[in-house]
Amino acid sequence: MQFPVLDPTLCRARQKRLQDWLSAEDLEAALLVGRNYVHALTGYWHEQILTPAAVLVETSGLATVVAPSDSLDLPAADRHVPYQPLRLGTQVENIESEMSAAIAPLLRNFSRVGGNLLVGALLCDSANWVDISAGYQYLRRKKDPDEVGFLRLAIRGAEAAYAETRRILKPGLTELELYASMQAAAIREVGDPLSGWGNDFQIGALGSYPRRKPAEAGGLAILDVGVGVRGYRSDLCRTFSVDGSISEEQAAANEFLVGVLSRVEEALKPGCSCHGLFEEARETLDGWNGYSFKHHLGHGIGLDPHEVPRLNPEWDDVLQPGDCVAIEPGLYGPALREGMRLEHNYLITETGFERLSSFPLDL
Repeated sequence: MQFPVLDPTLCRARQKRLQDWLSAEDLEAALLVGRNYVHALTGYWHEQILTPAAVLVETSGLATVVAPSDSLDLPAADRHVPYQPLRLGTQVENIESEMSAAIAPLLRNFSRVGGNLLVGALLCDSANWVDISAGYQYLRRKKDPDEVGFLRLAIRGAEAAYAETRRILKPGLTELELYASMQAAAIREVGDPLSGWGNDFQIGALGSYPRRKPAEAGGLAILDVGVGVRGYRSDLCRTFSVDGSISEEQAAANEFLVGVLSRVEEALKPGCSCHGLFEEARETLDGWNGYSFKHHLGHGIGLDPHEVPRLNPEWDDVLQPGDCVAIEPGLYGPALREGMRLEHNYLITETGFERLSSFPLDL
């Protein structure tokens, strides 16, 4: 499979949607800090993780990338403004201040600017700075075909990590050893340094970062992996038996979760209430056989680990065509050796959904 590339025409289309939205909000420009946003809007991928990059999109149509380097390949940007984070190869004390100094002149002629980080607020009169983090998420929730291509590859990376887990997981293997092998498998599959890697790698626990703790026979590993490829990030969870010895309770719970995931799929289509989906799943899951369901049912995926739409009672989103979502029902309790969770990733289409992930759901 060929490595994906963002289409410059679609990058410009994403800029145009942002420009139109800014105009409607009475804003003259948007300053977005983060290499993921720079990539999505301009096609330029900033490889160096030690230095920040930003993009300034103006309602006039101009797109400017702010990043180190004397010359950049900018597929869909009009201007490059560099800054210098190094002096003879040594990093300066405050790289962000160098970037801010390069950005400041670009903002002086605007009366109202939107952005996603405080850097703009520090460079503008605070009355003229608007946080557009939430609005921009809703604006970019619909993924274009080139963006879905990156998400497909990120999902493949997660599934390669799970194939490696199935191959090597056994009693005595430490969580840290498993973590390293999973990451290596994801990198080999993706064919690029990962721009994101998380989230849960503990065995016999609800989740978090890996420990030097060895896996124990009879334990379950809830592994929730987010693989990032040039800013686009999947989110896929599976539960694995350490030694293949599965209790009746665990087998029954896994079968029940698979059924819940199937029933949620039946409702995945444009116009579906995310809040309603969550409530239906909670009524089914919470209390089943004395187990609990204690988190959201899912969320959007894309440029951030959690995006809109959110399958969570704290929000009231509705599914739309182009949404890419992760659905993750779970059950938790001591009889399950803490618990289990299963997760698939989906693209919402005009008539229903396409499941983007395919790794088996068995323990």
